[in-house]
Amino acid sequence: MSAATLRDARWPDVTGLAALEASLFPDDAWSEASWWSELAARPRRDYVVAADDAGTLLGYGGLDHGGEVSDVMTVAVSPDARGQGLGRVLLADLERRALSRGAAHVLLEVRADNAPAIGLYESSGYAVISRRRRYYPGGVDALVMRKSLQQNGAADD
Repeated sequence: MSAATLRDARWPDVTGLAALEASLFPDDAWSEASWWSELAARPRRDYVVAADDAGTLLGYGGLDHGGEVSDVMTVAVSPDARGQGLGRVLLADLERRALSRGAAHVLLEVRADNAPAIGLYESSGYAVISRRRRYYPGGVDALVMRKSLQQNGAADD
């Protein structure tokens, strides 16, 4: 992975988060207002960004802490930073955050046509538990995936 630093998302990141989101998910991107709402929902919502030494956002991830189950709200990596393990680093950080808040399981939804993301999640110990038909714009299904956490962060299912 290129030199990237993980840190908590901050209010000044909102414009950059919305811009990166729009470039990655043009059909259903979160707006700046959505990002403001997400960051305002802390501490229940927890967002991390990956930035390079110049402060350029390379990726981000978010989590909803719901007690025994935490939900991954988003994981995204800039096209220029893909293929370097940053998605895996972001996902592992979210899992660590979930575990530290007492979660036993992590859930997420992923577009059924997003093979790279599905591969990342499966190789990280997530398993498909259900399918939401025509969930995303364009009629694309969502796969609901789950990982059980242990104190060492390993999957137990």
